[in-house]
Amino acid sequence: MAAEPLRKLSGSPDCKNGTCPTLWARPATNDYVVQGFVISDPEELAQLALPDGETAVRVPADVLEGYFRAQR
Repeated sequence: MAAEPLRKLSGSPDCKNGTCPTLWARPATNDYVVQGFVISDPEELAQLALPDGETAVRVPADVLEGYFRAQR
């Protein structure tokens, strides 16, 4: 079974190559997918205390702000 297509909600307005941090939605499950820069700093990861199977990404504020502005 193919994965449901993601819908692009917001991305960096300065993105030139289409591979920049982006906010996506999976409408059928009401989930969001965030594309960003992997956080690899051990001290920062320790603060997050992520469980197995989770990771964290850094997303520029303009990506999320663009989405929330569009929702107003």
